Amino acid sequence: MLSGTGTHPIAGWLYDRMKKEFPDLSMGTVYRNLNILNEQGLVRKIDFGSTFDRFEAKTVPHYHFICERCGSVSDLPLPVDEKLNERVSASTGFKARRHRIEFYGVCDRCAK
Repeated sequence: MLSGTGTHPIAGWLYDRMKKEFPDLSMGTVYRNLNILNEQGLVRKIDFGSTFDRFEAKTVPHYHFICERCGSVSDLPLPVDEKLNERVSASTGFKARRHRIEFYGVCDRCAK
């Protein structure tokens, strides 16, 4: 179900959709399975500072755009700049292995 959506849903969204097919499903089961899939690297838990964690099936590095009006999260079709890791490592002495960049503003739907 998660891999079939382009959104970044919270566990409750998944629960609501799966409950129809699995009436005995509990929210705890959804969270447990999401955490197992996250540990296995099959899904990614993303925290954007909101009350609830969001999840996504796209596990390759990519950037996000978060709408400050409606809260939607969109994947950005930009290549990840791996040189940033090198620049951080070179200028600080740290060993940067990865980075996460989020862009904030107003999505195209809210801008209309």
